[in-house]
Amino acid sequence: MSHLPDTHQWLESLDDPVVDSWVAAQNKRTQAVLDADQRYAPLRQEILSHLRDTRQIPFFSEHAGWLYNFHQDEHHPRGIYRRTTLADYQAASQQWHTVLDVDAIAAAAGKDWYLDGVAHCTVQPSRVLVHLSEGGGDASLAWEYDLETASWVEQGFRFPHGKNHIAWRDPDSVLVCPGWKGAPLSRSGYPREVWLVERGVDGQHQWQQLFVADQEAMMVAAWRYLDGPDGWLDLIEAADGFYSKTYHLIDAALQTHPLPLPPKADIEAYLHGQFIVKLAEDWCWQDKTHAAGSLLAVPLTCLLGDEGRIQQLVAPAARLAVESVETTRSSVVVNLIDNVRSRLLAFDWQDGSWHARSLPVPDSGVIEFADQPWNSDVLCYSFSDFLTPTGLYRLNVATGEQDCLRQQPAAFDASRFMAEQCWATASDGVDIPYFVVRARDTVLDGQTPTLLYGYGGFEVPMMPYYVENFGAHWLEKGGAFVLACIRGGGEFGPGWHQAAQGIKRPVSFDDFCSVAEALIGSGLTSPDKLGIEGGSNGGLLVAACMVRRPELFKAVVCEVPLLDMLRYTELLAGASWIDEYGDPADPQQAAALQAYSPYHQLQAAARYPLPLFTTSTRDDRVHPGHARKMVAQMQALGHPAMLMETDAGGHTGNAGQEQTAAELARVLVYLYQQLMD
Repeated sequence: MSHLPDTHQWLESLDDPVVDSWVAAQNKRTQAVLDADQRYAPLRQEILSHLRDTRQIPFFSEHAGWLYNFHQDEHHPRGIYRRTTLADYQAASQQWHTVLDVDAIAAAAGKDWYLDGVAHCTVQPSRVLVHLSEGGGDASLAWEYDLETASWVEQGFRFPHGKNHIAWRDPDSVLVCPGWKGAPLSRSGYPREVWLVERGVDGQHQWQQLFVADQEAMMVAAWRYLDGPDGWLDLIEAADGFYSKTYHLIDAALQTHPLPLPPKADIEAYLHGQFIVKLAEDWCWQDKTHAAGSLLAVPLTCLLGDEGRIQQLVAPAARLAVESVETTRSSVVVNLIDNVRSRLLAFDWQDGSWHARSLPVPDSGVIEFADQPWNSDVLCYSFSDFLTPTGLYRLNVATGEQDCLRQQPAAFDASRFMAEQCWATASDGVDIPYFVVRARDTVLDGQTPTLLYGYGGFEVPMMPYYVENFGAHWLEKGGAFVLACIRGGGEFGPGWHQAAQGIKRPVSFDDFCSVAEALIGSGLTSPDKLGIEGGSNGGLLVAACMVRRPELFKAVVCEVPLLDMLRYTELLAGASWIDEYGDPADPQQAAALQAYSPYHQLQAAARYPLPLFTTSTRDDRVHPGHARKMVAQMQALGHPAMLMETDAGGHTGNAGQEQTAAELARVLVYLYQQLMD
């Protein structure tokens, strides 16, 4: 760990009135610039009205014939959990029945609670665990609730507030990984123990410890796979790091057994007695090497030393990645990223092997799995592209028949615009894909206000989602939107991610700047018209690019960012990301981290664009101190910088629609001021 002086470390405090006053003063300055702009209030209202449009798709999870949806509106700012039937949903009926009112629950308890999820017991789905978080953070409590009576279960399961992992095992037992205060936690603040909690009389539930990870572990999780109506398997994941883990089988006697999978492998699903495994490293098994990037079907019997044959379902390829996997009653469905567009494959178990077939779904944009009703062949998915509003589809995987259940209303007239995939050449000669969304009649004179968005980390792909509010409030005002698919992300499999992992992180910064240079070189835009935006790891990306190449950009939107790379492991969940960035406790890695750490690389003599940093006091994942200290250091060096810190929403923006609309309106007003005025 570097011992460089940190004159702004005091801003890391989360309970100091002096810090609170400093944040309030920064917010006031920012609001005086952005909220006072005459465009802000009507823009915020337009965005809010769009969010509350009843034609928006109410996504759902289906359980025992009921479709459950979480809904927010002006009457329910925290939200309600409601349900309807498939027939009513298909008829576009608004006949919803409220089964859980978060506003009422929070008011009765006098708490700033937001819904963090509702976990149904699959085989008895009227029983749920309701997860409630303070201010929208990652940590939550979990209480058992009966949807039929719309009430808390008397003497039911109740688990304290924390970064817990809790999963139903059956209607009368749960697998619990405690993350609450007083439980043994990892350095990252995540659970280290797995317990089986079985329902007892008068709330005297029986606790049995199943597993304890060592103190150097990152976290543990446990869950039950259901394989048809009668089959099941209980599993523990013990993670040593973000990408390194060991899976343990829990047997009928509640003993655990490690499975001989490689550390960099993810179990994506379990069906017909076989694990569906995605490899991030080569794996030699039974005298055969399976390459990184492969998706395999691995029989449980094979891992336990009995007979069984591993079958490759998807082979690695240069422009291909496995995005996600879902199972139906009979099939494995794989969502592939093929040259940064989605396509689906189904695999059916017939005559002792898996057989692949394509599914009749769109392949020109991005697909996400939305729901899979248990013990059925139905799969619901969403599809969109930059200019096509999201549609929700219900597909029978067995027959290929499908219906479009809902289509999102168009936020703008897309006929005037075009989206194209382009390629930039990085400094090491690698081709980097990016997408440009612009007006068809754009003049390539360097004068188009352009927003470049990126992420470049954690093997997360950037995909061509519908631009929605940016279409109405950016494209239609003459702007262009660009999405960069840089290394560090998951667009092209594990190798694409690993090329910018650890001390190689600056590769992603160079890729992003190469895209910026390509945009300028094409005549689309110029440095005075180019802005960049990113959140979380993407916040690190845009801040690092601003510090390294300030002459390329006029606007920087840096959201819930990671910026102090020498202290990040000491702040909240930061230690869990050592696999991604490197360890500042190691002198060699600390030198590499310091060399690009935005907080440490600021220079008084440089000329930076005016940046907008946003964060949340309730962010319990990436500490708000990162953004605070960056702003303080810039101001101390004589550079203007704006900060907006909200008091709700956490890292993921889990707050009300009013706050969501306000945050987006501020970003847009900032971009107008920097790039259009």
